[in-house]
Amino acid sequence: MTRRAHGFVAAMALATPSLPATEPNPPLRAADVFALERVADPQISPDGRRVVYERRFADVMTDKRYSNLWMVGVDGQGARALTTGRRNDSEPRFSPDGSRLAYISEEGEQPLLVVRYMDSGETQVVARPETAPAGLSWSPDGKLIAYVATVKEKPPALALLPTPPAGATWAEPARIVDRMVYRFNGSGYLPNGFSQVFVVPAEGGTPRQLTKGPFHHGKPTIAGVAATTWTKDGRILIVANRREDWETEPFDCEIYELNPKDGTLQALTRRRGPDRNPVASPDGRFIAFIGMEDRYQGFQTEHLSVMNRDGSGLRELAVPLDREPESPTWAADSAGLYFTYDDQGDTKLGHVALLGKVRTISTALGSGFSAYGGGASLSISRDGTLAFTRGSSRSPGDVVVLPRGVPEPLRVSAVNDDLLEARSLGEVEEIWFDSSHDKRRIQGWILKPPGFDPGKKYPLLLEIHGGPFANYGPRFSFEKQAWAGMGYLVLYVNPRGSTSYGEEFGNLIHHAYPGDDFHDLMSGVDAVLAKGYVDADNLFVGGGSGGGVLTAWTVGRTTRFRAAVAYYPVINWESWALTADIPILGVKYWFPGNPWDHVEHYAKRSLLSVVKNVKTPTMVITGEEDYRTPMSESEQYYTALKLLGVESLLIRVPGEPHGLSRRPSHHQAKILEIAAWYERHRKP
Repeated sequence: MTRRAHGFVAAMALATPSLPATEPNPPLRAADVFALERVADPQISPDGRRVVYERRFADVMTDKRYSNLWMVGVDGQGARALTTGRRNDSEPRFSPDGSRLAYISEEGEQPLLVVRYMDSGETQVVARPETAPAGLSWSPDGKLIAYVATVKEKPPALALLPTPPAGATWAEPARIVDRMVYRFNGSGYLPNGFSQVFVVPAEGGTPRQLTKGPFHHGKPTIAGVAATTWTKDGRILIVANRREDWETEPFDCEIYELNPKDGTLQALTRRRGPDRNPVASPDGRFIAFIGMEDRYQGFQTEHLSVMNRDGSGLRELAVPLDREPESPTWAADSAGLYFTYDDQGDTKLGHVALLGKVRTISTALGSGFSAYGGGASLSISRDGTLAFTRGSSRSPGDVVVLPRGVPEPLRVSAVNDDLLEARSLGEVEEIWFDSSHDKRRIQGWILKPPGFDPGKKYPLLLEIHGGPFANYGPRFSFEKQAWAGMGYLVLYVNPRGSTSYGEEFGNLIHHAYPGDDFHDLMSGVDAVLAKGYVDADNLFVGGGSGGGVLTAWTVGRTTRFRAAVAYYPVINWESWALTADIPILGVKYWFPGNPWDHVEHYAKRSLLSVVKNVKTPTMVITGEEDYRTPMSESEQYYTALKLLGVESLLIRVPGEPHGLSRRPSHHQAKILEIAAWYERHRKP
C-alpha cells in the first residue's frame, strides 16, 4: 500500500471515532460532502407570494456537482422542484408580471436560455447561444430578455500551416497566445473573443447582438460576474471597460446605458476606478451603483453611490459605514436601498435612505460550506418583501423571507436539516485578543469538538484564511467541522489585512504581506493556550491560498508547530506575478511595480527568504489546473524543503482548480489527507 493510501485509511479511522454513550450522533464526516446541499440566488416573485432558488448538490455516482431550481411559498409551504436530474439550472428571473420565469439550463454541452410559464409549467427554449449565457434580465414590458455571452473569434495565427493529408492523424496544433490573461482559474484556457450583450424575444427567436468591439461588455473584468439590468424607460444598464489599455487597467470600468434598438452606448460614469452593479430605481429617477476612485492600494473600500437617471448629480451614500457594500437593491418605494456588507466577520443586511441614514436589518447572511464572508444575494417584491439566504455556524444556510415591517426573517427552506439532525456539530466561541506586535484588537473563533470537555486537553489546529483581503466569521465550515469531529480544536482568526474592519485595518498589509500578520496569528494561539484545554505539545497549522502563504511564513519563523499543510500557496512572488491569472492585481496593487524594478521588495516577501529556517514537517497540496496559485509555486517549495532535508510531501490533484472542490471526491480527500498528515506527526 502506498504512503498516500495509508494516510487515507488513517484519516478515515479518525473520521469515525468511538463515541461515548452520551453522544448519540456521529460528527460531520468528510464523506458528507455528497450529502450537503447549498441554496443560492433566491428570487421572489413580483407579487411577493413565492420564491424560486437554486438548490445545489453533489452526486456520488458521477462525482460531479449539479443545480436544480426549486420554488416555495413565502409562508414556507408548497416547496417543490421546478427542474430535476443531473443538470445545471441557474439564474432564475421572474418576468415583470410574474407569469414567466427565465433561467439558464443545459442540454449536454449545449447551453440554453429557457422560459417557463408559471401557470402551466410548460417550458420553451428561447435561445441556444454558442457559449453559456449569463446576466439575464427582462425588459419592462416583458417582451425581451437581455443576456451576456462570449462571441468567439478566430485564434491568432502566424504561419500558414499545411493541412494533413486525407486519412492522416496529426497532433493537436499549437496554441498561439496574444492576450495578457489567456487562462483563468476555474475556466481554464479562455476562448478567443469578448463578452457581448444580446437581446432575444421572450417568446423565442433569433438573438440580436447589441455590443461590438474588442472589449468585454456586461462584465466589470474579464472574469467578473455578468449582469444586465433595465431602466423604466427601456434602456439596458451594463458595465464595460472600453479603455484601449483595458488589459493593464482591467478594473477601470464604467456604467453604460445601452439602447436595445440600435446598440448605441452612452457612458454614465467617467471616473478612474471601478463603477459596477448598476440598478435603476423603480420610479425611474435614479441609478445606484458601487464604485470608487482607484488609488492602487491593496484594499480599498468601495462605496454605494447614486446618480440621476442621466448620470448627473453623483453622490455617495453610507460613507460613515467604512464597510464594502454589495448587492444594492432598491426599496419598492425608491426612497432607499438595501445592501449587504461584512462587519467584524458577519455578513449583514443594511438599508440606507437617500437622505443618508443607515440601519442594520438582519445578520448572518449568506450560504456556503466555508467560513468566508461575501456571496450573499437578495431580491425584493413590489410589496417590499425581501428574499435572501441566511446561515449560521451550524447550518450552511437556507432561503429566508422578510416582509416589510416584520422584525425577523422566516426560514422557508430546510435543505440540510435531514443530515444535520443526525450529526453532532462543534460549537463556535468568539474570542478577541491583543496582538503582540502593536496591541491591536484581533478577532477570532474557536470551533470545539462535539462533546467538548474543558477539563480535557485537545490538539489545536490553526487554520488561516486566504485572500488575503477576505474574512472568516462564525459561519458554517464543512472542513473545520470535519476536523473538529476528528477531535481537533480549530482556531481561525482575522489577522490584519482582513476585510470587514474598515480600510485602515485592511491596508495594514499594503505592500507588506506576509508580515506582521504572523504576530496576530501567534497571539491568537497564545490566547487559546491560556484557556487551559489545549495540548501544547500538539499544535498544527494550515491554510489555503493566502493561508498557504502565511502557513509557509509561519513555519519559516517558528518551530512551535508539530506539522503544517500549505494548500495551494504562493511561494515565490516574482514567479507568481508572471505565471498567475491575475498579474495586474499583483504588480499594481499588491506590489509597488514590476518584479525587475523592485527585486529586493519581491525577494524579502518571498517565502523562499525564510525556507532555510523550516524544521516543521510540511505537506503541500495543489490542483494541477490551479491558475491562481499555479502548481509551479508548490513545486518550488516542495523541492526547497527536500533540498534542506525537511520531511515533506507534495500532493498533486488532477483536474482541480484553486480550492480543490470541483470534484466532491477531491474535496473529501483534501480533508482526509490533511488530517492524516497532522495525525502522523501527533505526539501521543
